[in-house]
Amino acid sequence: MKLIKTFYLITMITLFSSQWLMAQPEIFPKGEKAPNVHHTGDVWLNHLAEADENFDFNVVQATMAAGSKLNWHLHPKGQQLYITDGVGYYQEKGKEVQVVKQGDVIKCEPEIEHWHAATPNTPVTYIAISGNAPTKWTDTLTAETYNAIKAPELSSSDTEKEIKELSKKKWDWMADKDVEKLEKLFHDKAKFVHMSGSWKKDRELEIIETGSIWYKKAEVHDVAVETFGDDTAVLWNRITLTAHVRGNDVSNEFTVTEFYKKESAHWKLLDLTFSSVRDDHEIQK
Repeated sequence: MKLIKTFYLITMITLFSSQWLMAQPEIFPKGEKAPNVHHTGDVWLNHLAEADENFDFNVVQATMAAGSKLNWHLHPKGQQLYITDGVGYYQEKGKEVQVVKQGDVIKCEPEIEHWHAATPNTPVTYIAISGNAPTKWTDTLTAETYNAIKAPELSSSDTEKEIKELSKKKWDWMADKDVEKLEKLFHDKAKFVHMSGSWKKDRELEIIETGSIWYKKAEVHDVAVETFGDDTAVLWNRITLTAHVRGNDVSNEFTVTEFYKKESAHWKLLDLTFSSVRDDHEIQK
């Protein structure tokens, strides 16, 4: 009864906060890369909370690279999965494979054998809440079984949503001068075109890190996205940018063009171009 009440409490807290979580940049670090004992591919684990005398459950964030998968296993006291980013698979013994996406909640009953994974083309991140009992690993999930699953095809609307969320995170990272995340987002051949000139990735990261141009706040008024196949997208933002330049805060209206290319299941920013516009400008959709 105590475990049921505890699970109910953490479920309600997480459900009420799920929309806030999804709207933010990465909340927790990826953690440590797990050794390949019960899984294949790359998996990072961040142990957020350990069970103790008051809370009889463990909370772990798992980040799975595209193509990574866990073997069959079960949890004696059950498990709940909260998908916070990406697309993955979940299957219980004797049931069909489920495609899970950001915002989905999976409740696995105690002693139910199952597995979960990223898809071949998309990583997945989730928070796992498990009863305080060791996981029991059962059978290997073979490559043949995994590869026989028809990978989900993302619709253009799914891609547009993904690009919009990534662009929003980018503005947050620029405001926070988080060059570590931006370095991963920017393609090595990326170009950055400002009103005062153009330069490459290393120069842009240097500008952001040193604060010679501090992108303090980008207030986004309008967004449009066009996709070209499964691996190319262009986003247009109409923004009011407040930047700190030469000791002063200045605000200007811009249309910003962002060109994205998908490589190894990750979107990379190839071009970021600022264009000066009138205050009443609207992006034609």
